[in-house]
Amino acid sequence: MTKPVVRKLRCAVYTRKSSEEGLEQEFNSLHAQREACEAYIASQRSEGWVLVRDQYDDGGISGGGRSSGPA
Repeated sequence: MTKPVVRKLRCAVYTRKSSEEGLEQEFNSLHAQREACEAYIASQRSEGWVLVRDQYDDGGISGGGRSSGPA
């Protein structure tokens, strides 16, 4: 009997906080978001999920006032 082939899925984590409040702390909400996502990706390892170690963080960048369409 052969094992089924599990496709490798590379997973990147993008974290975002819309204000700079608290970002100066040693452990902030961006870190908490990343930890939660990493734990979820680890729980899906048997499905082929693999964490991309690059960090994509947007701290203190608000989405308010941005247009969703062409200017």
